[in-house]
Amino acid sequence: MQSNSPQGTLYIFAAPSGAGKTSLVKALLDKSDGIEVSVSHTTRAPRQGEVDGVNYHFTDVSVFNTMVNEGAFLEHAQVFDNFYGTARANIEERLAAGVDVILEIDWQGARQVRQQFPDSLGVFILPPSRQALEDRLRGRGQDGDEVIARRMQDAESEMSHYAEFDYLVINDDFDTALEELEAIITANRLRSPLQASRHGEMLNELLA
Repeated sequence: MQSNSPQGTLYIFAAPSGAGKTSLVKALLDKSDGIEVSVSHTTRAPRQGEVDGVNYHFTDVSVFNTMVNEGAFLEHAQVFDNFYGTARANIEERLAAGVDVILEIDWQGARQVRQQFPDSLGVFILPPSRQALEDRLRGRGQDGDEVIARRMQDAESEMSHYAEFDYLVINDDFDTALEELEAIITANRLRSPLQASRHGEMLNELLA
């Protein structure tokens, strides 16, 4: 028998653009129960195939600024020429319900979140090489040379902060990286305090 579900874990996933974070998170959600990704707010325009409320909450700058002034965001930052933010209320609600939540944010947002959620776990995803990163960015077919050069420059700054995170995953082989992410989630769920919360009645019976 199980007791009430323990508090969910907040995971912070960060990576330079093109490292494969979004694809890995999608695959992780497809294979794992009890975990979901937080849908961020952004002022950038939707890309082809993106759906409002699924990929992002797309909003304009004035609405975004109002949310900032109201303290609605757990973290927010400017990336390139757009703004991104994570709404606090929904995350707190899901964690209280025992659901693990993934935030896909940059290292600056991660710092903000860690100050407010010191028990959160950070996972940084790196490409195996600079060339692999550039090849992946070009393979998207979405950006010109100038934008890719800018993204590569920003990636170098982003990658320098990997040591601020609890786990480091190298996305060289996709399936291997996915298995490593699954291992992180599983290992955390097996920590003694969480297991004691889930299986309190069983433990009481064993130790009676």
